Amino acid sequence: MKSRLLAGTAAVALALVGALLIIFYANGADQRALASTEPVDVLVVKTAIPAGTPVNDMAASLVVEKVPAAGKSDSALSTLDGKANTVSAVDLIPGEQLLNERLVAPEEGEDKSTTTVPAGFQEVSFQLEPQRVAGGRIAVGDHVGIFLSFEDGAYKPKLEDATTQLTLRKVLVTAVQRAAVVEEPAEGEANPQDTTLPAGSLMLTVAVTDVDAGKIVFASEFGRLWLTKEPLDAQDNGPRIERKEVVYK
Repeated sequence: MKSRLLAGTAAVALALVGALLIIFYANGADQRALASTEPVDVLVVKTAIPAGTPVNDMAASLVVEKVPAAGKSDSALSTLDGKANTVSAVDLIPGEQLLNERLVAPEEGEDKSTTTVPAGFQEVSFQLEPQRVAGGRIAVGDHVGIFLSFEDGAYKPKLEDATTQLTLRKVLVTAVQRAAVVEEPAEGEANPQDTTLPAGSLMLTVAVTDVDAGKIVFASEFGRLWLTKEPLDAQDNGPRIERKEVVYK
């Protein structure tokens, strides 16, 4: 009887020790996980900043946000200390982290022949006719507004009225491909081609967030896109859904 009691007591003690070890391990794992996601400060672009903007004029367009350490870009800045007398090398898009290499000396200027995808953004392409792309007058480095249209509406379920909305604002264009204009050459002449003309379709590539990329893909599959050439200082009166009953108002 006494031996069974001792054995039972020992089993209970071992169970308690095991439970405590599991708790201690779990707490340690939580602390290790927390350490890997410890929030750090980073400067994030709040409103669009055109290329060439002096750093002293950027304060109102930037905000300090806390992000997990693993989510901060290696060259992201947390303050503007030491960046006096610099300017933005390229257009800065809302939502991107402010990277050290984005701020340069004024004389370095901006290389118009190339454009860099902002950190955290991705590229997506779509094909449109010239009349849907400001007559084809869109170039790499421009910013565009993207309208999404749906025949049966997209604002409420089973909405029968067609709708259009300027959903994406000031989107950076990273590539433009134009369909070649093929003409019959005159006898003895080379085949003339001018791919800068807005004839045929255009393939545009833009830099957007993952969420906005999904919107573009969905509208390309099940609706229609229409673009405006929208500079960074274009007026923004907020989102508005166009449909028959309000379009004349």
